[in-house]
Amino acid sequence: MTFNEGSQFDSGNVRKRTGRGAAIGGGGLVAVLLGLLSTQLLGVDITQMFGAAPGGQQEEENLVCTGAEANQNRDCRIEGAAVTLEQFWAKEAQKVGVREYRDPGVVIYSGQTGSACGTASNAIGPFYCPPDTGIYMDTDFFDILVERFGAEGGPLAEMYVVAHEWGHHIQNLSGTLTPDKQQDAGPAGGLVRLELQADCYAGAWMRGASEATDANGNQIMKPPTRQEIESTISAAQSIGDDTIMEQQGMEVQPEKFTHGTSKQRTTWLMRGYEGGVEQCDSFSVPANQL
Repeated sequence: MTFNEGSQFDSGNVRKRTGRGAAIGGGGLVAVLLGLLSTQLLGVDITQMFGAAPGGQQEEENLVCTGAEANQNRDCRIEGAAVTLEQFWAKEAQKVGVREYRDPGVVIYSGQTGSACGTASNAIGPFYCPPDTGIYMDTDFFDILVERFGAEGGPLAEMYVVAHEWGHHIQNLSGTLTPDKQQDAGPAGGLVRLELQADCYAGAWMRGASEATDANGNQIMKPPTRQEIESTISAAQSIGDDTIMEQQGMEVQPEKFTHGTSKQRTTWLMRGYEGGVEQCDSFSVPANQL
């Protein structure tokens, strides 16, 4: 989605960290990762990656961006996405069972940084950490999506990742993101349903994002074009369980699914885009209709 160049925004919840990262101890719920799923699919316990990181200080800055900067710069693009997500969910959250909505924090970093769930790095990919209600993003992940997973890329595809992780925050606030669901793998298990719902929430945001305005009443983003939607679908498809297994030269093993097939991810993304957040209850859908 293209930003209106004259818009100006300051989320207040988006921070950029620079410098050598330091880990924060803790074992949060880490099954809400979007990132490099091959570790899970190959039977590796990805939670082992959340350990200590080299010590060191990191500087943190609050981003203040314009639409023109967001069209050119990923960090500002994430900030712009966050501002529209804040406004979108302030209006929509009650529809999905959130009694008191509050925004998550968004941390942009390079290399690695600490979170209440342990060390964040691009070896893990973007994720939502429930204990500190933070979304952690190394923007190098977007290059990995294109180079390793064959996604088309593009600004809206990048912002889809932010919106997906924001969806996990909504699940946390609504009480849907529970430990039992995060341990239930398989083609119709709780993990897959959580991820498909987050994709659906991202699709609903895609439809409503252009309604967001800055402090001066300027529209922040223009509605998505067909090509932008297709690029976002490509990103969703590239991280389907079946697609990643095939890329790894593995036999597709549905019993190990944690995020849904490429077809399912596309279906639920577009379900949200076409029908809104009310159509995103993936837990009420029979297994054969997911």
